[in-house]
Amino acid sequence: MNKTAIILGATGLTGSLLLENLLNNDAYAKVIVFSRSKTEISHPKLDVVITDLLKLSEHRDDFKAQVVFCCIGSTKSKTPDESVYKSIDYGIPVSAATLCKLNNIPTFIVVSSLGSNPKSNLFYNRIKGEMERDVLNLNIENTFILQPSLIDGSRNERRIFEWLWQKAMRLINIVLIGNLRKYQSIKAETISEAMVILDLNGYKNQIIESHHIKELVNNA
Repeated sequence: MNKTAIILGATGLTGSLLLENLLNNDAYAKVIVFSRSKTEISHPKLDVVITDLLKLSEHRDDFKAQVVFCCIGSTKSKTPDESVYKSIDYGIPVSAATLCKLNNIPTFIVVSSLGSNPKSNLFYNRIKGEMERDVLNLNIENTFILQPSLIDGSRNERRIFEWLWQKAMRLINIVLIGNLRKYQSIKAETISEAMVILDLNGYKNQIIESHHIKELVNNA
């Protein structure tokens, strides 16, 4: 295969691992990254489009591929203004999915969050749920929504509370079994690997909870 892939969020934890995976995978001939800053990686397969992702709709002519991977996500501590937060966590994925629909891109794969629900009283969960709902309503041929629990991995920026919680979750994971498995923390590497598997092999469900993301990778 000689696929062209687009990544949104390639400078983040999961997105950077995904970028590395795609560049090392012979199934992908070209990887286009839309980002507000340059990546630290230089590669003959890599094309970086520097832009404001909040204005993604202006790049329809550049937005051409067989698959789009969306790893965009902020936090309340990093983006305390709720309107700005929504423009990122809801606006960017929905804009990307809309471009997929307009440009006949058959596959859209997005990282959401466990507990997302458009009717939730929790702002974060509600925004993620609204994003999922509106992405699915576009009826893109192959849409996959990953709902990871707490993502475990080393970030460039220090998030003290998240780092401490990751350490605690590694211990708590031991007792989260049976129906509680989906609440176990999940490694960013696992999520990035699952996204590639979904693109190349498909899956039976559009929405994939955290423990099923792990199973997808373990059974590959």
